[in-house]
Amino acid sequence: MALTITGDDAADTLLSDNALALLIGMLLDQQIAMETAFAGPEKIRERIGSVDAAAIASHDPEGFVEAFRQTPAVHRFPGSMAGRVQQLCQAIVDDWDGDAAQIWTHGHPSGAEVLKRLKALPGFGDQKARIFLALLGKQCGFAGDGWREASAPYGEEGAFRSVADITSPESLAKVREHKRAVKAAAKASA
Repeated sequence: MALTITGDDAADTLLSDNALALLIGMLLDQQIAMETAFAGPEKIRERIGSVDAAAIASHDPEGFVEAFRQTPAVHRFPGSMAGRVQQLCQAIVDDWDGDAAQIWTHGHPSGAEVLKRLKALPGFGDQKARIFLALLGKQCGFAGDGWREASAPYGEEGAFRSVADITSPESLAKVREHKRAVKAAAKASA
């Protein structure tokens, strides 16, 4: 798996090689550009020295917020998002032995089971969990039974709805256009 989400080689390599980094990027993907969200784990790695669930969960909370605030900021809401990342990492330590990939690999789970596991994580609602499941299926080799159905509509083949569909600058542009169209339709109906 070689993801190309951020346009930054180091950030994309970390996302490709580190399951927790990918999960954190998805968590951060709200109210900021997708590329910025998914570049966040690399900024965390640079600033605290690792992207490891136990290390992040046990990091001094004030120091972790400061790492988020450094320029360029990890997220536009550094305090709340640093706390959410630490909560996510604590859940990974407590429930998955510190190994984020177990969420989609332990026991050869179906798509529906992985969706359930993702939705149980702090900061992962239904939509975020479905998008992440689609990302796992479309780009990360997850082949659990029924993953497309469980991630609907984000698992749809040939769609450009979310980060799950970004494989190039061109596909990023198509995803952005889709998001703009959805927002415009919602605004028009309001």
